[in-house]
Amino acid sequence: MTLGEALAAARGQIDRLDARLLLQYATGCSHADLLARPEMPVIAPAYAQFAEWVARRVAGEPFAYLVGEAEFRGQVFQVSPAVLIPRPETEVLIDLALAKLAGLTAPRLVDLGTGSGIVAISLALECPAAQVAALDLSADALAVARNNAGRLGARVDFRQGDWFAPLAGERFDLVVSNPPYVADGDPHLALNGLPFEPKMALTDGADGLACIRRIITDAPKHLKPGGWLLFEHGYDQGEASRNLLTAAGFKAASTFPDLAGIDRVSGAHL
Repeated sequence: MTLGEALAAARGQIDRLDARLLLQYATGCSHADLLARPEMPVIAPAYAQFAEWVARRVAGEPFAYLVGEAEFRGQVFQVSPAVLIPRPETEVLIDLALAKLAGLTAPRLVDLGTGSGIVAISLALECPAAQVAALDLSADALAVARNNAGRLGARVDFRQGDWFAPLAGERFDLVVSNPPYVADGDPHLALNGLPFEPKMALTDGADGLACIRRIITDAPKHLKPGGWLLFEHGYDQGEASRNLLTAAGFKAASTFPDLAGIDRVSGAHL
């Protein structure tokens, strides 16, 4: 079996780019090798890995879970089925958070429901003066996040617990979160590889606002005066999020779009 033959075997089964990248991961070859040396032999174990990945990709398993990593803000994060796959839409949350931290000396911030750690780790790397804590209910997710922080050299205080529970008596300049916000039964949960991702990180099992309500209700007890709360949400949840923030006593409730112009993050301050 050669590189060219391996690619040909996957043709028509999965996306051409996915096939090329999976072959590169399986064999360690480069794109240049595939173009210039398609006759290069593929050893049996590497082809077996490639064939397995192709079959799993055909079944709908996300590419990132096959290779165990995904890129976010120029960093490579390890992922597993214990955590959501990083999505570019979440960069809006990072950018907004950095804007709120600008000018603060040694700000304290916490990331609720950290998953793979992309939000907490990105903020720790891009705002080195910040003291960053990150929480998740899942021990498996925290293991992934801790590994990512160690690999990338980010200082993050990881804790296990349900939302604010491990933070009794602590106050922060900023609270950020990408909580479960898909409503139970939403047809999107059956599409685009989502059945392979952790359900508890996708949906609250209710109307999609249950976790957001809880975060908004409890956040004032953990924010310093003037502190900000920012959280990601669904495309149709901006108005509801602003109403919940205002009702809880927050000021300047606002919703911000992602790069596609879709409502993605809401927030306000005390």
